[in-house]
Amino acid sequence: MRIEQLADAQTKIIPQRNRVNPRDAARDLGSSETEGWLRIRVQRVARPARGTQSRVRNARRPAIDFPTPARQDARMLQLRSLRKSYGSFTALHGLDLDVQPGEILALLGPNGAGKSTTVRCIVGLQQPDSGTVQVAGIDALADAPRARAVTGYVPELPRLHDALTPREFLLLKGRLFSMNDEVITARAERMLEGFGIGTRIDEPMASFSKGMQQKVSLTAALLTDPKLLVLDEPLSGLDVETTFTVKEVMRTFAERGGAVLYCSHILDVVQTVAHRIAVLAQGRMLACGTVVELRATAGSGKDADLGSVYRQLTHANDPIAAANAILGPG
Repeated sequence: MRIEQLADAQTKIIPQRNRVNPRDAARDLGSSETEGWLRIRVQRVARPARGTQSRVRNARRPAIDFPTPARQDARMLQLRSLRKSYGSFTALHGLDLDVQPGEILALLGPNGAGKSTTVRCIVGLQQPDSGTVQVAGIDALADAPRARAVTGYVPELPRLHDALTPREFLLLKGRLFSMNDEVITARAERMLEGFGIGTRIDEPMASFSKGMQQKVSLTAALLTDPKLLVLDEPLSGLDVETTFTVKEVMRTFAERGGAVLYCSHILDVVQTVAHRIAVLAQGRMLACGTVVELRATAGSGKDADLGSVYRQLTHANDPIAAANAILGPG
C-alpha cells in the first residue's frame, strides 16, 4: 500500500479540518514510503457517533496488559561496529552495545556524544555508514519493517499532529502496524486512563500541555506490544505523579521480559531504575556497566554518586566554577 491509500483511509476517520498530510503522518508514526513498509491494510471505520462514546467507554473490554515480550532472545538489542559521519564530522566511531531481555540500560553522554545518532539508527530514522543493528534477532537495517514492529519509540520532542485527537492519532498508528481497531481502541483507552487523561481521548491535542502530549507519545510507543522500548528523555514535561508511574512502567516492562534503552540527563532517576549504564563521549564508548562497575572504571570511591562518577569519566568541567563564570563576580 502506498501513501495515497493512507490519505484515503482518513476520509471516514478524521473530519476534513483535522486531516494531516499523509506523508508527515507516515514519517512521524515510524514508517516510510516504501512499498514493503506500507504494505498494510487500513480499514475505514467511522468515529463513534456523538452520545455513544460513554457507552463504549463503559463497555466490558478484554484485559489488555502492558507488553509481555518473549524471553528467548539472547540479546534484545545488539549494535556492532556502528559508524556514522556527517561530512567530515564522525558522530559514531564503531559503537558496540548490547541490551538484554529484562534489562533497563541507560545511555548517557554530553551534548554531541552520539546518543541521538545512535537512537536514530536503532529506530530506522537514519542509516549508519557501516555496522549492524539487530532488534530481537531481526536485522534492523535489512528488514526495517519487522524491526519497527517490535520497537516502541518515544522521541525527545513528541510529534503528534495537534489537530488530531488521541483516539484518531492512535488509530492511525495502530493501523500502520496492521492492528485491529477494537484492539487499538481498548489499549488506547486503558493506557490513557492509566496516565490520567482518559477523559481527553476525543479532544484535539492542540490544547494539550507538553506533559499530556508526552503521555500520548508513551501510549503510542506501548500500543503495538513492543519487545524493545527506546525512550529519549521520556520524563520531559511530566508531573511528579506520572514520573513515578513511568518509572514503574519501565521496571515492569523489563520484569516481563522486555528491554529498555533509556536516554536521559536526569542522573538521579538513572541511578534508581537502570540495571546498567553506558557512557558515550565524542562517538565512543567510555564505559558500560553497573554503578559499582562504573565507580571502579572511574577510580571513584565506593560511595560516590553517579553524578561524580559521570564527571570523572567524561572529564566534565567543575559545575561550581562554571556557575561562577556564568554569573560573574559576586
